[in-house]
Amino acid sequence: MTSKVKLSQWDAFQLESLRAHGLTNEDIIARIQSGDLPADSSKFKFDYADLRNFAEQAKAEFVSAVQDGYTIKYNTIYGIQNWLLVAFQVEAEVNIEPGQEIVQASLTTEQYKKFAAVLSPGWKIEIDAANEAADVSTYYIRPTGSSNEN
Repeated sequence: MTSKVKLSQWDAFQLESLRAHGLTNEDIIARIQSGDLPADSSKFKFDYADLRNFAEQAKAEFVSAVQDGYTIKYNTIYGIQNWLLVAFQVEAEVNIEPGQEIVQASLTTEQYKKFAAVLSPGWKIEIDAANEAADVSTYYIRPTGSSNEN
């Protein structure tokens, strides 16, 4: 089995931003190569330059990341919050109290699966058992080894 391409958190944000603009995988690949990219009106104001540089330097890896999926090399707590916002327009809550770091987000099962597939090592996701059967469930994302584990 081939491992997934590892993207920087920033490249992952940019890729998910293009998906949020409604571009298909084929559109993303073609438009990154041509430079014909949408204007980003989000708070991030992506210009996609870093993603274009990655695509130019590692074309096969870029295409694989777009078509076959990726994992993020290293997530930060605010990076998780921002990825959820860019990818799903989900506003996640963050607690940065030392030893109690956590991201709390309400996700559909489909969103959870996509997010779990890209999350970097060093984090774990737990579901709130109280709403496990709901269409949208509350998930808790914590660094592994944090003191607030059950």
